[in-house]
Formats: sequence, structure tokens, C-alpha cells
Amino acid sequence: MREIVRIWAAPALLVIVVAVLALLFVEPPPPRSVTIASGAEGGSYALAADRYAQALSESGVSAHAERSAGSVDNLRRVKSGEADIALVQTGLASDFGTQGVRSLGAVFLEPLWVFYSGRRTVREFDDLRGLKVAIGPEGSGVRVLSRVLFDDVGLEEGAFEGVPLAGQAAASALMAGEIEAAVVIAAPDAPWIRELASDPSVRLLSLERAPAYARRHPYLASVTLFRGVLDLERDLPSRDIVLLSPVAQIVVRENLHPAIQALLIEAAYSAHSSGSMLSEPGFFPTPKLADIPLSREADRYYRDGPSFLRRIFPFDVANFLERAWVFIIPLATLIFPLVRASPPIYRWRIRRKIYIWYRHLRDLEAAGRAAGTMEERDEVIGRLHALQVDASRIQVPLSFTDDLYRLRAHIRFVADLVDRAAVRSRDVIIDGSDGTID
Repeated sequence: MREIVRIWAAPALLVIVVAVLALLFVEPPPPRSVTIASGAEGGSYALAADRYAQALSESGVSAHAERSAGSVDNLRRVKSGEADIALVQTGLASDFGTQGVRSLGAVFLEPLWVFYSGRRTVREFDDLRGLKVAIGPEGSGVRVLSRVLFDDVGLEEGAFEGVPLAGQAAASALMAGEIEAAVVIAAPDAPWIRELASDPSVRLLSLERAPAYARRHPYLASVTLFRGVLDLERDLPSRDIVLLSPVAQIVVRENLHPAIQALLIEAAYSAHSSGSMLSEPGFFPTPKLADIPLSREADRYYRDGPSFLRRIFPFDVANFLERAWVFIIPLATLIFPLVRASPPIYRWRIRRKIYIWYRHLRDLEAAGRAAGTMEERDEVIGRLHALQVDASRIQVPLSFTDDLYRLRAHIRFVADLVDRAAVRSRDVIIDGSDGTID
């Protein structure tokens, strides 16, 4: 164990230092909770936000969908940092800016509906002049879009009575006769849209010049609500209706973690790629209609799809590996040669314990050959015997025992050489005497 520690202490320390340095450059993990600004209760934004929150929760990210006044409020919340994610209607960027926010693409059409009392004749926006019209509350996207479209036809703000109602409240007020028209933005599957479409006292405006509006405002699309698509049994609507539609886009903080952005785009594909009453399957989500600049992650995702690791591993594992590449690559680069070098280093360290004795053995052999007296040779032989004892105490693994026994054999061999040299020396001395031994 001590030998292993001696061998691996320095490489292990080096690996730890490199790991610590690499960790300084690893991207931080994604947040475990996010906030989504979703719009009014019961609206299409709220329903979509709830689906996104559920998808994020299934991947281990806690998401809270907060109700809001609408798109303008949502955009403000993301820009101020009150929310991480929001659904925002296209067409707001020019008025409210895009500083600090990025889009993940458009996710569904949410057309502008103009319902009006059957007692009135409305063929265009300027026919709303003098009427009591619901145009949504302050902070709502419908109010901003209404103002833009009304300006296009010269309908000044004071030319009609604007009522700050939207959604179900506007629908109820129109059916109750409290207002004369309602300009609302909603998905065609909203229950109150069907209620309005089926009410015989209410008419739905078909915008024949919708393509012209769409050309003037690229964030808008001209769409056709086909006859009977709302309800085939009751033939709602009873004719094709041309609508002008902004799109809902997912907007995030500019510095929101890329992994959360990728999860949101995956959730959007799951929720909207099957198509709707107004869009073909596979059209949404799309970067084409977004009027806020795409984030880098969204641009990469639409171009390349999910990352290679995300296709193989669950979110947490893929995210860790994607973040840790800057940590893993230098470690692998360092560890691979260390692992390859460890067996030779180990063998060298074990054999060094044996081979180091050969320097002493060589010195003793030279001393034995150079000894001029019996006392000097006896001293050398005594040191050789001591060396033999020391060698017998060397501890090595079984696989290196042959090297140890070879050392001990070589010590014995040198001792025999010195012994034989001493014997020959004695014989010479005896032969040169008078034939007697003292």
C-alpha cells in the first residue's frame, strides 16, 4: 500500500489540481426553478404556459406559471427579471424594445377577432367609429395591436369609446348588449369564441384586406377560418372568414440557461407541432414569425435539433455531460498517458528495490579482487554475507520473486569468487614456504 501511495500520490495530486482548475471554467448548472408569465386565467397563453410548466417539471425543473395582464405585462416582467419565461404576442418589439430578452420562436397563431352587434354594419376597422368597443386592458397585447391597426385606417383614439375588457369578460359584455363591438385575441378553440360565433345577435368581421395588413406588418399573418371548422354540426362559421393573426412567441431572459431553453423548445414541439384549426401540422414552433431576435440556443436548435447527448441520455445526465466537457477532456488527456505509464512505472519501482543492491555487489566484487591480504578478503566476505542477509529481507510481490532470487544468487556467486581467490592466495603462500604450516 505504501508503494502504491508513493507511485500514485504525485499523479493523483496533478489530476486533482487540473480538475479544480477545469471546474472554474465549467458552465454553471441550470436553475432548478423558473417562473413563467402566462397571461389571463383561461386564455390560450395560460393554457400553453401550464403545458410548458408540466414539461419542465417532468425533467426535474420546477416551473411556476404566474397569471398576468397580457403580452405587454409579460414582456415587462421578463425584461425586469420578475419572470424567466413569458408568452408574448408579436408586434410589441418596436414599441417596447428587446433589450435583455430573446425569443425561442413562434409557437401558435392567435388571431385577432372582431365581433360586433348584429344591429351594426362593420366591414372594416374604420366602421368602428363612434361605437363602444372592448379593446383590452392596459398592458395587453390586443390593445397595442388594435392601436396599430386603427392608425393604419385613420381611426383616431377618440373616434370610438374604448372599453378595457378582454377575453371572456368582453364576450359576455357584447352578448349582454353592454358594448357594441369587441376586438379580442384568442385561439379558435377558446370556449367563449364558440359562444360568440353561435350567438345569432353577434357577427364576426372578415378582414378582406388582411393580406395587405400582413404585408405592412411582417409579424402578422393572414389566415382563413374555414367554414364549419368551429362546429360542423352547427356550421360555425357559416362562411370562410379571413382573419389577421399575430403569433405567440416564447420569450426568455437573455441569460437564461441554454438547457432550459432547449427544454422549452422541446415542450413547444410536443404541444404545437400537431397543428391546429389555423396551421398545418409541423409548422410550429418556427423561428420565421418571431420579431424578437432568436437566442443562440434557439438558433442552434432549429438548425441542428436536439444535441447528440440529449438524444441518448435523460436531461440531467445530458446536461452534466454537456457542461463537463471542458472538465472531462483535459482530465482524459491527462489520465490516459498516466494510466498507460503506470505499469512500467510500477515495475521500475519494484525492480529498483532489487537492482539498487547491485551497485554494492559490484563494489564488493571489485574490493574482493583487489584485496591484498587475508584480512581484507575476510572483511569483504563478511560484508557479502551481510548483503545476503539484507537481500533476504526485501519485500516484493510474488511476480518479482525471480528477480530477488537472482540477486541473492549473484551475491552467493560473488562470495564464491572471493572465497576461491582467497584459497588460491593461501595455496601460493604455502607453496612458497619451507613446507611447514604455522
